[in-house]
Amino acid sequence: MRPAPVGTSSAPPARRGRRARGGRALHLGRQRPPHRRDRRRPPRPLSATDVSTLRVAYVLNVFPRISETFIAGELAELRRRGVEVRILSLKPPAEGPSHDMIGRAGLLGQVFYEEGPYREALRELDPHLLHAHFARQATAKAREIAAELDCPFTFTAHGYDVYRKPPEDFAARAAAAGAVVTVSQANARYIERMFGVPAARLSVIPCGIDTERFRPAPGPKPAPPRILCVARLVEVKNHELLLRACALLRRRGREFRCVLVGDGVLRGSVETLRAELRLEDVVEMAGAVAQPEALAQWREASIGVLSSVSEGMPVALMEAAACGIPVVATAVGGVPELVEQGSTGLLVNPGDPPALADALERLLLEPETAREMGLAARRRAVERFSIRRHVDSLLALWEEVLHRRTA
Repeated sequence: MRPAPVGTSSAPPARRGRRARGGRALHLGRQRPPHRRDRRRPPRPLSATDVSTLRVAYVLNVFPRISETFIAGELAELRRRGVEVRILSLKPPAEGPSHDMIGRAGLLGQVFYEEGPYREALRELDPHLLHAHFARQATAKAREIAAELDCPFTFTAHGYDVYRKPPEDFAARAAAAGAVVTVSQANARYIERMFGVPAARLSVIPCGIDTERFRPAPGPKPAPPRILCVARLVEVKNHELLLRACALLRRRGREFRCVLVGDGVLRGSVETLRAELRLEDVVEMAGAVAQPEALAQWREASIGVLSSVSEGMPVALMEAAACGIPVVATAVGGVPELVEQGSTGLLVNPGDPPALADALERLLLEPETAREMGLAARRRAVERFSIRRHVDSLLALWEEVLHRRTA
């Protein structure tokens, strides 16, 4: 049995056959005729500056998820602005519902792990639109529910759902959506080229982070310098490249400590390679951690690193930048849109351990250069990747979608 909704709602569930405001019964069950909104009703009020009347239903694969804290941040900022939200999580978190994360986002009582109670909640919410993250299962379900409610839906395409496991009907989902959001220009170009989605239907909105919470730490950094990698232990993150670069640094006599934050199916393989390269005393495997612990790790780091073979727009590098930390990363996907070569960090080609080692070594040997890059990274993060800017862009897009529908 799946867990019940997290928290409780003071509003009683709607009963079957309740009369809609248009005078018709609402039918949201699978075997019931779909409810269609009365198009004769005037458009609902919505503006980019006053969104207190906006109601949005989210469909997510798993919520909350440690590796997807950007979604919780997005929802928290929407709630802070007065937007009403309800969330359907198609699967519960493996470790069980995270009440702390849900509570911090102001979402107690608004997250559902069973479709029936979620649909009942939607009767009460009567949403303006639905939104999903990732183009696969969550978007398919959002499309289904939106058709029943006769309201628009939008979705955000990130990384694996674009490059490695896109849905076969990506183009059809994009055509049915009110708009398609993706997190980088590189993603947008790929989606247009590979799936034939017109550029006019694509909106590039990078994920956002709380730049007030993620900020430079006062005081000196620990010695020896810490190189921090926050990434799941999966093939696409290519930890082998990083470990081989660390082995080269050690052979060159450099003092450092590398911390790997994250977990995944390749943990055993990464541990084996770490042992083969005799790096147990300099490479720490910290496992998966919640956001407060990740923030503590960033505050002690001197350099951030990511050695992926494919990326959308990595939030981990945004967090590093917001904390004033220079990064070394492979120039894949949207990473070059996030890291300015030689200004906020250093970019290297994927699959080149000596190049990655050289870039890391430069920042280890040139602390003043690293400090200047970190300051520039912080400025760029505040200007371009704050959660407020992200939600501003998302709300503006939703306003366009709703206005087009009611025009």
